[in-house]
Amino acid sequence: MEPTPEQSPHHAYPDHWEADVVLRDGGTARIRPITTDDAERLVSFYEQVSDESKYYRFFAPYPRLSDRDVHRFTHHDYVDRVGLAVTIGGEFIGTVRYDRINEQGRPASAPADEAEVAFLVQDAHQGRGVASALLEHIAAVARERGIRRFAAEVLPANTKMIKVFRDAGYTQQRSFEDGSVHLTLDLEPTEKSLAVQRGREQRAEARSVQRLLAPGSVAVIGTGRTPGGVGRTVLRNLLAAGFTGRTYAVNRAFDDGLTTLDGVPAHRSLGEIDERVDLAVIAVPAHRVPEAVADCGEHGVQGLVVLSAGYAERGSAGRELQRELVRQARSYGMRIIGPNAFGIINTAESVRLNASLAPESPARGRIGLFTQSGAIGIALLSGLHRRGAGLSSFISAGNRADVSGNDFLQYSFEDPDTDVALLYLESLGNPRKFTRLARRTAAVKPVVVVKGARHSGTNPPGHAVPVSRIPDATVSALMRQAGVIRVDTVTEMVDAGLLLADQPLPAGPRVAILGNSESLGLLTYDACLAEGLRPRPPVDLTTAASPQDFRDALAEALADGTCDAVIVTAIPWVGENGNAETGDGEVLAAALRGAAAGGPAKPVAVVHVEIGGLAEALAAASSTAAPRTRPTTLAGRPATTPGTAAPGASATTATPPASPTTAATGTAAPTTDTAQPTAATPTPDTPPAATPATPGRIPAYPAAERAVRAMAEAVKYAQWRRQAATPGKVPEFLDDTIDEPGTAALIDTLLGPAPDPRGRPLTHDEVRELLGRYGIPVRPTLPAPDAEAAVAAAARLGYPVALKTTAPHLRHRADLGGVRLDLADEEALRRAYGELTDLLGKPAELLPVVQAMAPRGVDTVVRASIDAAAGAILSFGLAGAPSELLGDTAHRLVPATDRDAAELIRSIKAAPVLFGWRGSAPVDTAALEELLLRLSRLVDDHPEVVSVALEPVVVAPQGITVLGASVRLAPPPPRGDLGPRRLPNY
Repeated sequence: MEPTPEQSPHHAYPDHWEADVVLRDGGTARIRPITTDDAERLVSFYEQVSDESKYYRFFAPYPRLSDRDVHRFTHHDYVDRVGLAVTIGGEFIGTVRYDRINEQGRPASAPADEAEVAFLVQDAHQGRGVASALLEHIAAVARERGIRRFAAEVLPANTKMIKVFRDAGYTQQRSFEDGSVHLTLDLEPTEKSLAVQRGREQRAEARSVQRLLAPGSVAVIGTGRTPGGVGRTVLRNLLAAGFTGRTYAVNRAFDDGLTTLDGVPAHRSLGEIDERVDLAVIAVPAHRVPEAVADCGEHGVQGLVVLSAGYAERGSAGRELQRELVRQARSYGMRIIGPNAFGIINTAESVRLNASLAPESPARGRIGLFTQSGAIGIALLSGLHRRGAGLSSFISAGNRADVSGNDFLQYSFEDPDTDVALLYLESLGNPRKFTRLARRTAAVKPVVVVKGARHSGTNPPGHAVPVSRIPDATVSALMRQAGVIRVDTVTEMVDAGLLLADQPLPAGPRVAILGNSESLGLLTYDACLAEGLRPRPPVDLTTAASPQDFRDALAEALADGTCDAVIVTAIPWVGENGNAETGDGEVLAAALRGAAAGGPAKPVAVVHVEIGGLAEALAAASSTAAPRTRPTTLAGRPATTPGTAAPGASATTATPPASPTTAATGTAAPTTDTAQPTAATPTPDTPPAATPATPGRIPAYPAAERAVRAMAEAVKYAQWRRQAATPGKVPEFLDDTIDEPGTAALIDTLLGPAPDPRGRPLTHDEVRELLGRYGIPVRPTLPAPDAEAAVAAAARLGYPVALKTTAPHLRHRADLGGVRLDLADEEALRRAYGELTDLLGKPAELLPVVQAMAPRGVDTVVRASIDAAAGAILSFGLAGAPSELLGDTAHRLVPATDRDAAELIRSIKAAPVLFGWRGSAPVDTAALEELLLRLSRLVDDHPEVVSVALEPVVVAPQGITVLGASVRLAPPPPRGDLGPRRLPNY
């Protein structure tokens, strides 16, 4: 909406304040500034408000608004006077306004930083979280306009409004004056206000998905009159699944006399249906979708599944159609799955919904599945069905114009029927939010992700999302930090999902291997070593082993305190008549299930070759049964400190022969498990969902590598869960050695009053001053434009010195001869200067500098940068070829904790170099971790610091030395994760 000319030309209509929000009940609404065009809407809105609500707003009977009131409430300058409205279907359902005031409570302008705020919400929409959403948005607007406090007068009887203020989480003061409650709110976001905001976001978005997956009634719009076609197929699948709600077939082309179709009521439009429809599945051509959406909105439909194609996947014209589809649906308060979707499934016994094109509804199970691709969705449903796995829910989002993987995580987090969340994603619309939600969800249940389109450099057609420029390896590292199990293929996702859904988590990496094939056992052993597990020598039962022998061996392995998991390998065994038994898999399956059920809760996986019926029999163990509560520990026995042996076990007895990797991470690790750090710790808002405690279904795999890879993922995830139970922290000593206010003032000075949006690099002296305020000293360098200047510089710094070129093509390239070290005196320095200029060029081209020598150690590189989508990222690697050629770099999201810093330096493949590899002296990793924490604090405290590179950082046996540093400042990018709740608007 654009303002009329009556409004101040100095303050244009702030369209960036417009936002779509999800309300408490899962419906959507739009928040936008009020304009002079809204007079009639405001009057209509006020007429629908009860006399009691009007009294609470104006402290007196106020039956109608005067013309003066209407003018005042619709004319704003968007600085000192601001009004926002919440709309559904274009009509107001709630309003809020603020007026800037001075210390005497009179109207004022800046620099006054207080404003009086007042709300009004239609009675029919009270209780939906409208006022809470308005408070978040009006507070953000006020902060943008330099207002730091809100003042409000509330009647004591208006308990709902008092609760809105009280529960917001802002610092506040309250007093009782002249018969009303006087409230003052400090608008600076607090840890509590952010937690409140995110808790409301989680509940609202989860509810919005729940409304789609558990409707009381469904209408299929576009149901064909003859068998076949998309709409008729969905109707058939709804009926075949036994949907427990009411079903309707809708098609405007139905004959007037047609009253039923396939046994359900048939109608030409939703208006002919006597009761409200909760969910509409739209299967009409794209050009007819707007008409269908309008029909749905006008008749109270809560959500849409749009199967129709012809949108953003078709190019720019289709993208605009898609944007308009989302705008239209949200204007009615509806959320959308699609367009170009495959459909949704909910197997809960109370729902039994199959509103999809899947020909067969999956069995009821404990796996939730989200996919952005219909084709991949078909493949996953088929693969899970073949493996005997059941689903709790399924969403195929198609172009993902509205409901996304983030919404699915919000739903999965609190869904008691889901134990494992599987996601196939082709784009991350909001990576910062995704990692936050994934971390919280992974704290209570596994999240397994396959990321498609990893190397294309563009988003898939139809996915109009912000482009992140961070490499795929960095995305993977950030997912791991959040506890996400990232795999490369959909097959690996199914393999891991089956194990995690049906087996307890392993207490450690020690794996027992048993079976009737020595060769298959050795393959499994080798695969375990390759994945960083600690396998025990395989137990060969010989080909003469019977199912009872398998049962006894599995029971013994499960009872053994020196193993944490068991992999069973099986080939056809020799029967009594001497022939190979290939078809009696049910007998072996029963034996294995019996042993697993009777022993301690440890994960079991089976690798089988040509045993007919074994996989099916193992998978047949009650996939539809209600969940059994898992013990509070991760493996059914008392939890142990990470890195220690289980009760009754010796850590040495479980050590595999010459394993070069850690069991938990598969990466080089020179220290014990207790030195292994964890990712940033999530804080779950609710207790973990119930999951199976004892194995029922046992996952079976046709290849040893697949079973071992799934087990390794479970081990790494279980370790993350154990470590996440104890939060990491930022050491308090940093606060005493960091000058945050002084740094902020310095940054303001360096950027100037009108900073260049592109930013500016800092000079060497500016870098030293900035980093020094955060306790990061940079060794000084002095320019040496000629030999005499070099000698003078060395005299100031003290011998020995280093002579370096700083030309861009030679920087950090000691292999090209641009660096001379350990120059002990003037003669050596002059000689080196001559050799340097003779070999590489003139001083003006080389830009040589002199620097005092640092203690010898390991050269490393530390970086921090801000990605527009993912946020601030901290990176670490060894300088030179390991990081530049081999890409051996680790990454963590900022802010980093002490555990993040410890894990960061240990997670690169070349980490042993830091810990005494081949007899070298270990270096000061504690000082390196402190440097990482200081840099993390710097970029977290000051978002204007958009990139920092410390290279090289020499880590000696005692202390570290930063030899080179570069910093770039720029106006801070927007932090959507700290602002008010809003749906993406791509």
